[in-house]
Amino acid sequence: MKRIVVQGGSDGMGRGMGAAFLERGDEVVVIGRDERKGESFLSAAREIGAGGRAHFVRADLSLVSENRRVVREIGERLPAVDVLVLCARHFLSERRETAEGFEYTFALFYLSRFLLGHDLRGLLEKGERPVIMNVAGPGSPMGEIQWDDLGFERNYDGLAAQMQGGKANDLLGVSFAERYGSGPIRYVLFNPGSVSTGFSGEYDEMTRFHVEAMKRSAKPVEAGIKPIIATIDNPPAEPLSAFVEGRRMDLVGESFEPRHARRLDEVTRELLSR
Repeated sequence: MKRIVVQGGSDGMGRGMGAAFLERGDEVVVIGRDERKGESFLSAAREIGAGGRAHFVRADLSLVSENRRVVREIGERLPAVDVLVLCARHFLSERRETAEGFEYTFALFYLSRFLLGHDLRGLLEKGERPVIMNVAGPGSPMGEIQWDDLGFERNYDGLAAQMQGGKANDLLGVSFAERYGSGPIRYVLFNPGSVSTGFSGEYDEMTRFHVEAMKRSAKPVEAGIKPIIATIDNPPAEPLSAFVEGRRMDLVGESFEPRHARRLDEVTRELLSR
């Protein structure tokens, strides 16, 4: 039995993976912001006799303080973590700052994943064949890190903010593996392709039109999560790997440049120390 934590696990692909893990006998902690969806997950678990192995932690993961609380709570519930799945994101057509002063997309899509991965490392190192599965869009040719304006205070664009988050997660994987690669944790970056998830977000009219078109042509959640779960169960031996729809990627190009990864790691730690 694996002990699995799913960030963004009360909806979409996270919910699908959480349910699949429970059905096969694992213990699952899902983290989400919607109490109603969390209770729905727990109710479904009870219906299949898995109520004792299902947990829901309600949290606003755009807040640094909430991520740190979640880490403490998981430490109180579990003696070890075998798998950490990172898949929470929320699109905003209009810029928003969190109560802690971070741009929302940067905070949820990147900072939360940074915090959970690093702060749960101790529990992961106690797990059996531990894996961090970061579901994003590794190696995308789109997007770049806005080094002089990470919070998009100038010329905010929702898609550009999401694309920066994807690039930041690529570099997060590189820096994590560089720092802890000699240990047992395997860090996996995974692009599932177009999947008909909840597409959580607050969209302007034009963006909503495109999202609805994507939903109609996207693969179902069950198909999208299948290669992710297979990779979790049989991770590569290397400290860092990346996949697109189950196909292995070469870790080359700007997305995986070590010096950029070190720079972002340093900037992130500085931001979090304020």
